[in-house]
Parts: sequence; structure tokens; C-alpha cells
Amino acid sequence: MASSLTKDSVTPGTPGSEKTFFGHPRGLATLFMTEMWERFSYYGMRALLPLYLVAPGGLALNAGTATAIYSVYVSLVYLLAMPGGWFGDRVWGPRKTVAVAGAIIMLGHLTLALPSSGTFYAGLGLVAIGSGLLKANISTMVGHLYKGPDDPRRDGGFTVFYMGINLGAFAAPLIIGTVGESVNWHLGFALAALGMGLGLAQFLLGSRHLDAHSSVVPKPLSAEEKSSTLRKSALWAGIAVVAYAALGLSGHYTLNWVLVPLTLLGVIIPVMVLVRIKRDKDLDRADQSKMSAYIWFFVAAAIFWMIYDQGGSTLSIFADSSADNRVLGWEFPVSWYQSVNPVLIMALAPVFAWIWLALNRRGKEPSTIVKFASGLVLVGVSFFLFLAPLSIAEGGHKAAALWLVAIYFTQTVGELLLSPVGLSVTTKMAPAKYASQMMGVWFLAVTAGDATTGLLSIAGVDLNRTGIVAMEAALAVVAGVAVWMYRNKVKALMGDVR
Repeated sequence: MASSLTKDSVTPGTPGSEKTFFGHPRGLATLFMTEMWERFSYYGMRALLPLYLVAPGGLALNAGTATAIYSVYVSLVYLLAMPGGWFGDRVWGPRKTVAVAGAIIMLGHLTLALPSSGTFYAGLGLVAIGSGLLKANISTMVGHLYKGPDDPRRDGGFTVFYMGINLGAFAAPLIIGTVGESVNWHLGFALAALGMGLGLAQFLLGSRHLDAHSSVVPKPLSAEEKSSTLRKSALWAGIAVVAYAALGLSGHYTLNWVLVPLTLLGVIIPVMVLVRIKRDKDLDRADQSKMSAYIWFFVAAAIFWMIYDQGGSTLSIFADSSADNRVLGWEFPVSWYQSVNPVLIMALAPVFAWIWLALNRRGKEPSTIVKFASGLVLVGVSFFLFLAPLSIAEGGHKAAALWLVAIYFTQTVGELLLSPVGLSVTTKMAPAKYASQMMGVWFLAVTAGDATTGLLSIAGVDLNRTGIVAMEAALAVVAGVAVWMYRNKVKALMGDVR
């Protein structure tokens, strides 16, 4: 990392004389590397997960159960981002929360590396909890490095930081996926633990470069709040332990007793959060109107992520069983498909940024609503494309790898239209009372989408059937067209936000 740090040739002690990371505060290097290694471990394990679940040498589950487990896991990661942010704000502060989160994630991957199906689900749970704790708080610390929202380096700093996400996501399937598929599944999970270990070591060694605010608990719990929180947590934990012990002792326990409640929570909690904010009498008419508009974006995003995240489950399982995973006669591991999206993000994101700037200068940049609608339509088109390899496979042939690459490409373009806009509109439309919580609300759209996929799988719906794929594709396109048709109504509800 030293080669990336530069020292300005000015008198020591003057502003700008400190070491920097590509012109940014040195602490960004610490957070960049921590996030890169954490994403390396997360995406590496995620690329292996559905393949391990269906493999004869893995858990040998059917595709529906594997998709349900995968979807529940991903929805939990994003669901737990809200309580993770709460821990950073009220209990430990961002820096301590990230350190503890890294240790929990590493322990989770080590548990997955044990050759025992009994400990596998515990490992998944630990990784989900750690990822939820880390996700919200590490981004908060990036913001602490800059002097308020008007610091001209701030946007560039977050851009550099998000490059770390995509570098980790790109490398992980190529390394962890190859070892897991070709050598040993559990060795692949152990590599994910090593990646998180490197990230945690980087964080602890470089934490001296972070802003002092990252150690501060912004709104510490009072003694009364702490006591109440512990009582409620102990009560719910006790109820869960008694209920599952009773199920186990009576011989009625099955995996669905865990999957069904978690998927239902993934759908119910996002609805409850939106209803609570919408019905808050402290919000004035303008904020109420903006929240009404935001619900349109939220529902559209949930539909988008429901289809998009099947790229790691439904598409991956299809590729494993029905695709010709070769290029120029050379066969590659199925998990490598998961590197297509991050490399396309890194290649296309600067292009999109340039296009929006060029159109903006001419007064022709599409509105937030049009971008959102376009992203939805494209994710629907990606599943219409999926119908072709499905038909080829139904005819008894292997579908070419380029079909899957084309699907991932279409989804990535849709993501670049919808995801950055969604993050931006969330911050712009957030009522002042909920400013710090609204990013967690945006993540709940992912939770709702993945939980819906999980519910469909648990209900026995075969997500690799032509009719189901066509229905999902049509749903996304219709939703995108509906958002576009009602754009003037939504625009009026948004008030002064553009």
C-alpha cells in the first residue's frame, strides 16, 4: 500500500503536508483495503454457496431449497444493516462495531470451513450478522474523513472506496471459486476466512489514520434504554430457544421452521418500517408527500433486486447443470460467472458518469424516474433473454456461456441506471428526522426482493421454469412502464427533489 501513498512536497505542518491516498486522507487506504478484503470474503463465499448446496459432495439439496437458503441469507445481510447501524450509533461507535463485525465474519467463514453440515448454517448466520454490522458503519467512517458534505474530495473518496468493493467482488470468484469447486469446498470457505482476516488486520493496524469521530458513540444509550433493550432481547431470544427446543424434542423440526419465519420477516419488516415513517405525525405535508413518492421507488427497487439477485442463485444453478461453461474449448468454473458483474461495473461506471455529465450540459439528462424505469425494464429484458438458454436446455442441449454473459451484461446496465440513482434519491427525500436511517431503508428493498424469491422457492415454485421466468420478466417490464407512465404524478409528489 505504501506505493499508493504520496507526500506533498510542501513544508511539514502546513495544510496538505500529510501523507495521502490518491490525494485523499490516508485513512481512506485503511477503509479501502478493509472493504476490499471483506467483499472478497463475502462474494467468494456467495459464489460457492448455491453450488455447494446442490453438489453431491456438498449438501446435495434440491435447487428450490438451495435457492431459498441463498435468498434468505442475502436478505438477512441487508436486513441486519439497520440494527448494525443502530449498534454503531447507540452502543459501540462505528470503529469498534467494524472491528467486532470483522471478527464475527471471519469466525463465520471458519465455521463454514468445518466439514460438517451441522455447523454450516451457524456459519451462514455469523457471516450475515457480521456483514450487517459492518455494512452501514464502514461507509459512515469514510464520511468522517472529510470536512463535511461540502468537502470537494468527498464524492471522489466514496468513488475510490466503491472501487475496493468491486475489486474484491471481481477477484473472489476467480480465486475462492476455483479452489472451492476444483480442490475442496471447505478449503474455499477457509480462503474466505483468510480474506476477512487480512481485512481485519489491515483495519486494526491502520485505524490510527482514521478520524477520531469514528470512535465516538453519537447517541449513546441511557442506562434505562440499555436495560430495556437487554430485557427485550433476552425475552425474544428465550422464546426462540424454547420454541425450537420444543420442535426438536418433538421430532417436528425441519429446515423450513427457520426459512419460513426469516423470509416472512424479510417481507413484513420493510413494510412495517415504511408504514411507521409514513404515519409519523411529526412529518409535515412536504415530507409526507416525498415518502409517498419514495414508496414507488422502493417497490420498484424490490422487484428489481428480486430478479437481479437470482444471478447468484437461479442462474448459477442453471449454469452448473445446463450450460456449456467453455471459452475456446477451455472449461472454467461455474463460480466465475459471478466476476462478470463487478468487472462490467468497473468498466461501465465511468462511461455512464461521462454520459450523464454530457447530457446534463445539454439539458437532456434523463430524470431520476426515467432512469429508474429504464433499469426495471432492463432487468426484465435480462430474464426474457434467459428464456433462450432455458429453451436450449429443455431441448437436451447445453446452452452457450455467452447467453449467460449477455444476461449479466443487461442486468449490470440496469443496475447502473437504478442503484446509484436509488442511493441518491434516498438521501435527498429522507425526512430530517430519519436522515440517518433512510440508507438502511433503501437496503430493505433488497431484503424484500430476496425474501420474495425465498418464499417462492419454499412454496415449491421452480424458478428455472420457462413460464415462471417469463412471468418475472413481464412483471419487471410492466412495473418499469408503470413508473414511466405515472412519472408526472411521482414527480409532483417529490416536490423540490429532482
